[in-house]
Amino acid sequence: GLGLDHEPDAVLILEPVAEGTGDGGGHHRATLYFRPLAGRDTEQFYADSRSGEFWIGARPTLAEFEARLGLATAHIDELEGAITKNVGAPEIGGISIRLVRKVDENIDALVDTARYNTAKDPENLDLAVLDALDEKLSEALSELRLLKDQWEIEQMETAVAATVEGFVEVVKSLPRALTHLRGERVVEGAFFARAREVGNELGYDTIAAAGNNATVLHWTRNTGRINAGELLLLDAGVEADSLYTADVTRTLPVNGRFTDIQRKVYEAVLEAADAGFAAARPGTKFRDIHTAATTVLAERLAEWGLLPVSVEEAVSPEGQQHRRWMPHGTSHHLGLDVHDCAQAKRELYLDGILTEGMVFTIEPGLYFKNEDLGIPEEYRGIGVRIEDDILMTADGPVNLSAALPRKAADVEAWMEGIYREELGN
Repeated sequence: GLGLDHEPDAVLILEPVAEGTGDGGGHHRATLYFRPLAGRDTEQFYADSRSGEFWIGARPTLAEFEARLGLATAHIDELEGAITKNVGAPEIGGISIRLVRKVDENIDALVDTARYNTAKDPENLDLAVLDALDEKLSEALSELRLLKDQWEIEQMETAVAATVEGFVEVVKSLPRALTHLRGERVVEGAFFARAREVGNELGYDTIAAAGNNATVLHWTRNTGRINAGELLLLDAGVEADSLYTADVTRTLPVNGRFTDIQRKVYEAVLEAADAGFAAARPGTKFRDIHTAATTVLAERLAEWGLLPVSVEEAVSPEGQQHRRWMPHGTSHHLGLDVHDCAQAKRELYLDGILTEGMVFTIEPGLYFKNEDLGIPEEYRGIGVRIEDDILMTADGPVNLSAALPRKAADVEAWMEGIYREELGN
């Protein structure tokens, strides 16, 4: 992303050129196609509500963007010609197009039309082969994002710091949330306001789930009440102006104090998160984090008499009985997308080796639904997840979100400190 959403609907084309003559001495030349401002000297100034400066305010010119980025730019109206020129079968000197699909359906259609019109035998054009080649491009781009450079790491740190501020605002909002019919929306709104103040936007839809709603993994409706004595699971992240996003979860006692059973479940999840963190070392496999965390959860579930089989059987590939209460993965990569690098090959992602420059989450949880009548009543309606954003360095993992308390006693003290500060104001 170029930041601040200055270039909506922009398209980046990497055009093959003679060996060694491309950008940086490479084989391709990059051009960014976008629609610059429509100033007072254009018909679109007033007539076009999408690009007219009258409607949306000033946007950078082509020259301004080129100077800022050091990247060739062109008007979006030239895009179709750029896509269709020289397209055709390689054996007759044509260029094959590769496309990142499902970003803009208009661009998908434009490329598909160009492919059809330049095919040697349009009626027998093998779309499956073309789709597979497009997927290869998406895969390669995902893999380039597996390792973050120093600038990207700084953007992640900025996004996490803004997210911490948002969590503070959520705690401040809890007294009002307790009195509101849709208290979860009060919490969601408090975080969103901070995200817009200190960042660009939310990185993804906020999960503000109280009570039994915390056992619903993707509860983004946030329409529920928040009742005294419940837990609030808040999964939220601020997207920085650079469009890099954080992804953090904390589970907070609404009253400021965990009950005994809440603390018991919370500390099991924290122990699992710590085990995942301990397993994350340069040279180990990405999936080792999940194995370490879920083994701890299986051990606690067995200790509580909930696991119907041994721990060894549960964590085996054929078992997985613990997934009744921990059904998701423990980690995913993080960056421009909240689930970054998702198209990367399995051997580089799940089976990949942890390497300096990777940024990923560690987020175990336990979810005991109210309707789960096969477990003791005291567990029902409790959902706990703890999620941190981790940077892998040459010396080991660094918790970028460590400013948010994790231990139960620290969470309680942190919330109390915020309330005291609010009363003092």
